[in-house]
Amino acid sequence: MTRIYVLNGHPAESSLSKQLSVTYARTAEASGHEVRICHLHEMDFDSDYGFGGYSQTKPLEPDLQGFVRDLEWCEHFVMTTPMWWGGLPAKLKGLFDRALLPGQAFDPRNTTMGIPAPLLKGRSGRVFLTADTPGWAMSLFYKKAMLRQVEKQILGFIGLKPVKTSFFAPASHPERKAVESWLTKTQKLAAKAA
Repeated sequence: MTRIYVLNGHPAESSLSKQLSVTYARTAEASGHEVRICHLHEMDFDSDYGFGGYSQTKPLEPDLQGFVRDLEWCEHFVMTTPMWWGGLPAKLKGLFDRALLPGQAFDPRNTTMGIPAPLLKGRSGRVFLTADTPGWAMSLFYKKAMLRQVEKQILGFIGLKPVKTSFFAPASHPERKAVESWLTKTQKLAAKAA
């Protein structure tokens, strides 16, 4: 049994990301894993770091506190998200900006070659990324920039390892067969907590 935290990172109430996250959570639970799921659209917090800083932090709202608790609780973190303008949706980026703080997610006083020590080691990650950009263009033109950001500069930075990505495209108006295939792949990964 694995403790799994699933985050639907789409800010809308209804989305392909939500469908993928719910499918993953239900399949993982049915396979005997302990699962918690959270939907970004239900979370209430100010995504602007605003006046906050590392010496004067902005207090975390209850939903951000819950996100941190669940991230610390899990052994495997799963996130579904669309790619918008080559990056994360603003509210999802705001969640990371606000919740992944020094002393909690990484230690800026303990560095190796200038890189802060991660504080959330011992967890793995899976990202389900939907986009309209074809996979070949994601690699050739954009050098998988968003994948590197999420896998290495966000989740890897705080200690999750390994972090793997499942990339599904085109996703805005997908054919039914494509969605069925993506859901089947999601179920297979969920059963193994992968």
